[in-house]
Amino acid sequence: MKISIPSVFSIQFENEFSDAAMAIFRHQAAHCAPYHQFISNLHIDPSEVNSLADIPYLPISFFKTHRVVSNTDSEEIIFSSSGTTGQTQSRHFVTDVTLYEESFNRAFKQFYGTAEDTCLLALLPSYLERDGSSLIYMVDALLKQSRNLESGYFLHNHEDLFHKLAHLKQSGKKTILIGVTYALLDFLESFQLDFPELIVMETGGMKGKRKEMVREELHELLKSGFGVDAIHSEYGMTELLSQAYSSGNGIFECPNWMKIVLRDTNDPLTLLSSQQTGGINVIDLANINSCSFIATQDLGRLFPDGSFEVLGRFDNADIRGCNLLVQ
Repeated sequence: MKISIPSVFSIQFENEFSDAAMAIFRHQAAHCAPYHQFISNLHIDPSEVNSLADIPYLPISFFKTHRVVSNTDSEEIIFSSSGTTGQTQSRHFVTDVTLYEESFNRAFKQFYGTAEDTCLLALLPSYLERDGSSLIYMVDALLKQSRNLESGYFLHNHEDLFHKLAHLKQSGKKTILIGVTYALLDFLESFQLDFPELIVMETGGMKGKRKEMVREELHELLKSGFGVDAIHSEYGMTELLSQAYSSGNGIFECPNWMKIVLRDTNDPLTLLSSQQTGGINVIDLANINSCSFIATQDLGRLFPDGSFEVLGRFDNADIRGCNLLVQ
């Protein structure tokens, strides 16, 4: 099966999403060996799966123990998860990295406009200090697209970042500061701003550097420290080639080729309706060449318009780099 990039990323309507998802499911059920085995162990016949509601979701932990691919091509890049010492990393074998590039470029443009017209500042020390980060791959590409010469990375040089932000405030340039949570808090221990036009996007995760905080408390600290009305967030992970974004209040929206479905926490094969709390399942049609149907270890609430809120993690789940704050 060859599903073209435009047919996935140009989806506009629910029936287009369903048709593409069903086609991808049938292909992956036959050609993704770990997914095929998982479905077989559930005693599900893929030919009898005729709607999205009947599709089984592969536990995300399979990316730690298996090579989850649905074609015979060699990988062009391997994305790996962060994790504390001793944890097994998830690995996503990406056989066509242009799918990831198309996904993050289109999603960024959908939610924030073109990278070319944005000054992008990245405070991502823990990601820069390791290999295999899909977030760094994305930020690298967006930085290269930015026509603003002041765009760039910051490690621990907080004073330089402060002066840069103060200058950008005066210049009136559209600015996005994307940062790992603990690094943003570290910055605010020494510097405070009043920059209402700034977009502050936290990527989640204390990386063992600080105690986890509830989202409301964290966002109040960040809003006060940067002088902004809302804190933006990104919901993404190693195992996905798409990201959802929040423009405030912890409510995320997906691009048109991505969808969130909730499952019963006691019966993972039972799906829930909106406005209930359950385990987050993700349909990511950009994962054409791996598995598009992933059962994450996150807990969430789904709203009727398809937006969702992340509420925490299942007990004993690894704390990893996806955007989430335990509540």
